[in-house]
Amino acid sequence: MDFFFNPKGIALIGATPNPQKGGHAILRNLRIGYKDKIFPVNPSYAEIEGMQCYPSVMEIPDPVDLAIIFVPAPLVSQIVQDCAGKKIPGVMIESGGFAETGDAGSGFQKELTAIAKETGIRIWGPNCMGLVDTVAGHVFSFVSPSIWDNGLKKGSVSMIVQSGMLSGVFIADLMTHGIMGVSKVCSIGNKVDVDECEILEYLLNDPKTNTIALYLESVSDGRRFYRICKHAEKPIVVLKGGKSAYGASAALSHTAGLCGNNAVISGALAQAGVIEAKDFMQWADIARSLSHYPNASSKNRARVAVVSYSGAAGIVSADFLSSFGLEIAELSSGTLYALKTVSPSWMPVSNPVDLWPAVERNGARKAYGTAIRALCADSGVDGILVHAFAGNFALNFDLSELAHTAEAADKPMICWLLGERQEAGIFQEKCHSQGILVFRELFRAVECMAAVLQKQQPLKLTEETPLPIESSPERLDQMLQKQQGVLDEYLSKQVLSTYGIPGVPEKLVFNETDVLPAVSEIGYPVVMKGIAKDIVHKSDKGLIRMGLHSEKDIFAAVSALSEIMNNENQPAAYLIQRQLETSVELIAGMVRDPQFGPCVMCGFGGIFAEILKDSVFAPAPLSRADALKLIGRLKSAELLEGYRGLPPVDRTDLAEILMRLGQLGTDYPRISEIDINPLMVYDQKLVAVDATIVLTKDQDRSS
Repeated sequence: MDFFFNPKGIALIGATPNPQKGGHAILRNLRIGYKDKIFPVNPSYAEIEGMQCYPSVMEIPDPVDLAIIFVPAPLVSQIVQDCAGKKIPGVMIESGGFAETGDAGSGFQKELTAIAKETGIRIWGPNCMGLVDTVAGHVFSFVSPSIWDNGLKKGSVSMIVQSGMLSGVFIADLMTHGIMGVSKVCSIGNKVDVDECEILEYLLNDPKTNTIALYLESVSDGRRFYRICKHAEKPIVVLKGGKSAYGASAALSHTAGLCGNNAVISGALAQAGVIEAKDFMQWADIARSLSHYPNASSKNRARVAVVSYSGAAGIVSADFLSSFGLEIAELSSGTLYALKTVSPSWMPVSNPVDLWPAVERNGARKAYGTAIRALCADSGVDGILVHAFAGNFALNFDLSELAHTAEAADKPMICWLLGERQEAGIFQEKCHSQGILVFRELFRAVECMAAVLQKQQPLKLTEETPLPIESSPERLDQMLQKQQGVLDEYLSKQVLSTYGIPGVPEKLVFNETDVLPAVSEIGYPVVMKGIAKDIVHKSDKGLIRMGLHSEKDIFAAVSALSEIMNNENQPAAYLIQRQLETSVELIAGMVRDPQFGPCVMCGFGGIFAEILKDSVFAPAPLSRADALKLIGRLKSAELLEGYRGLPPVDRTDLAEILMRLGQLGTDYPRISEIDINPLMVYDQKLVAVDATIVLTKDQDRSS
């Protein structure tokens, strides 16, 4: 991939002297920043701006590493073939007119895919804005050359964006407003060959990149992307576009129904330790915060001190910190003593620190300086949130003077700024130059503090011991060989049992005379269900009768179920189950996602399902650490410890079931959905009370 970033010789196909054309902008940008040989290619010109222009790439005398192509889409395929014949390892196609435009453009894009496979040439794009590398001074893009006017603002955040125009206008906005600099911006467009995974791997090994931010509308290889992110040693922030287009309206199981609105993708990102953003400025702000503090993460409990000039602002800050799971630091006696030296005797000293009385008494510079130095020295403080004002007011002071103090203490210091327009801009730029992050919104400042202090450590690549499967694969093969579509509850739980997932005690009988003996064997109270083919939600059809305590109850249930099944043209089949005592009801399952493959789901069911709407997803298979992390991501995970007399749920037991579900989904691609709903505690162990498995209609199974 290095020839895309550091080529030795570039051919620009579509170069032009016309300043209104993109081919001219690319040439201008190359001439300003690129220091090696440039070969303009256009059969209409002998020279462009004093440079020899070649009629085709085949006429270029010297070898080149990279060809940048900016010509109409119908011409591109032949040019790429010529580049392959010229032994150019990579092309960057910035032309539009491909799959994004419809059938004709899709045909052109398929031609490029075929060429890449046949020749081995690497293709970046098409329909992209190429590469901007501020560190190397490379602008391989038709972004306006005016980007050079104020100088490319260098930084350590690298971006991978699927949008073309966004990469140009967004980085111009960020850099010219002094908000942040960037290292590299990679606009990858339609991803006919080179995709986010390859560039992500490159940037993870790039010493000039601390943090990687991605804007994606699709994920080319979800499982590879997940593995890369999961073990990445640099923070990754993702903004995913097009979420609302994804849905599961056709899903048969409850598990699959919960994966609407891209819950699977969000779950995979969260499981991998990726921070998911919701809008562009949040995306950039979180990325620059993580980049400013690449080595900062709380070794303790993410304890924050707030330095404010307003009691109200301090209270709101505390509320925001709590909402992000951060703690208000308990200040040491030494810190409290230092604060008292600048505060009037009547002012109680605490965290949040209200400095206004101290400012009135000593001036802003002394009051803030004393407070921040004391907090930097306090071992019980992990990060400092400073409220500042810039302008003609008593609060005006130079926060950048304290940057080295915070840096030496290895503590993130983040500023929320209000002030007069011009003075605030100067304040922000000065702080930025000294490594202090400044935000104009208090919530965003706290959000970025949380991102820095709660940054997850990468998981180490370790070999996991395979799960002991308690039944032979041959038994499962026999059970599924002639099945397709929706399996009934009884058969679904038989399949689960082959992977060591237990079910509630139950008996299946096919005539009324066998019902009472089965009930006698199970023991009152019981639940009776009518088992019917292709009916997933039995309660909707009235096929479940609960709380049966006597023969009278049993006869009434048999009569009602028989009538319903007869109306549904279903043969008689009764499933008698032990009715369990009340416990936390969980949902567990597996869905096969088109981008991430088999994914495990865990959530709360029963009375909690509609209230909490709490479910989480992760790609399978799961290690034990993965499964426990997935459980911990439940917003209401504390309910597992027992709630109002309900028995607690053993997390290791739940993790084991999730691992086995993931392994089953991984081993048997014909299984498209698994739904265990509910999963409840019986005899101190979790058991599947109800379950549904959905098979694809394809009879061929590969494992």
